[in-house]
Amino acid sequence: QYQRGKIQDESMLYEHLKHSGELPVIGVNTFVDPKTLVDGYEPPKIELARASYEEKDLQLNRVRKYQEDHRGEAEQALRDLREAALSGKNIFGALMDAARVCSLYQMTQALYEAGGQYRRNL
Repeated sequence: QYQRGKIQDESMLYEHLKHSGELPVIGVNTFVDPKTLVDGYEPPKIELARASYEEKDLQLNRVRKYQEDHRGEAEQALRDLREAALSGKNIFGALMDAARVCSLYQMTQALYEAGGQYRRNL
């Protein structure tokens, strides 16, 4: 239905087809809850829960302690993760090893250092 000339970038073509529903993606754009199609349907109000400053500080302290407790192991795991990313290997195993001793932030930083930050083309 779409010709490559109309939408230049292949990834944009995919995004367009996905969002329009012309390219069904299970779990992303294929299910419409019948309740939402009824006239007058209003989605339920969702109450946001905000953490207190004490809860935020407690969690930050836990992460810092975790990082300190696993410092030596984490350094090696992050080196292995960077090496796997730079060598073009499948990084899943290195990620799983790193997840045992590193925070998500540490792993994200290691991958950023290895390959740069992803920026979506718009």
